[in-house]
Amino acid sequence: MEQAPRATQTESTEVLYDVADHIAVITLNAPERMNTISGPMLNDLTRLLIRANEDRDVRCVILTGNGRAFCAGLDLRKERSGDGLSSASSPTSLDLRNTPPTVLQSMDKPTICAVNGGAAGYGMDTALGCDIRIMAESAKLAAAFVKRGVVPESGGTWFLPRMIGWAKASELIFTGRTLSAREALEWGLANEVVPDAALMGRAREVAREIAANAPLAVQAAKRMMRMGLNETFPDHVHHVYLQLLPLFKTHDMQEGIKAFMEKREAKFEGR
Repeated sequence: MEQAPRATQTESTEVLYDVADHIAVITLNAPERMNTISGPMLNDLTRLLIRANEDRDVRCVILTGNGRAFCAGLDLRKERSGDGLSSASSPTSLDLRNTPPTVLQSMDKPTICAVNGGAAGYGMDTALGCDIRIMAESAKLAAAFVKRGVVPESGGTWFLPRMIGWAKASELIFTGRTLSAREALEWGLANEVVPDAALMGRAREVAREIAANAPLAVQAAKRMMRMGLNETFPDHVHHVYLQLLPLFKTHDMQEGIKAFMEKREAKFEGR
């Protein structure tokens, strides 16, 4: 019987990291400032997302926040003191390899955002960058960019038209409107809404369901979905076939077939 991996924790204080049962939980941990993003926090989040993606033990990632907000955007106080987002890049360039939205978009591991409270600006874009969003009843998505004189700087202008269509994306971005959790569900920006106290339990339940499947197949499926956003159908079918061939040779595929024939749950090893 496969042993569950031992839980591990990081030494970071502004972003917490632990792994148990093939699930990595990354927690924004600056509740006193509503988890607004500073330069150091940005770097920690990037580093830990990459760590989770590279850890063979991890099969699903949950991103959440401590306190009453998921992430209230950029820490404007840090920006004024020179320790904000702008400190992570030069004035004329941004290292796209090391920003959470870009890292999230390139991750093969499935990601779940457990939106525990307000997700505004940068926080909203970060939530949208995850594959699945489960929102607490009290949570909100605030597209307040134009109200601050900026554009969605972290992927919102790319995500929203693809998620909800041009017209609804225009309405949300141009008005800078705030959506309640229920409105986010109606707009198609949340997978489900649960009572606040049930949020992490439900997120872990979905993560366990994902982690129980063959991880190489799950990751290949996500990779194909991402590639399909910018491919023609014939090109995409060809790439799917090339992904399928190595999966035929894996232990997990043989285990999946054997488990099906024996009418039992498969025990996948990620090889």
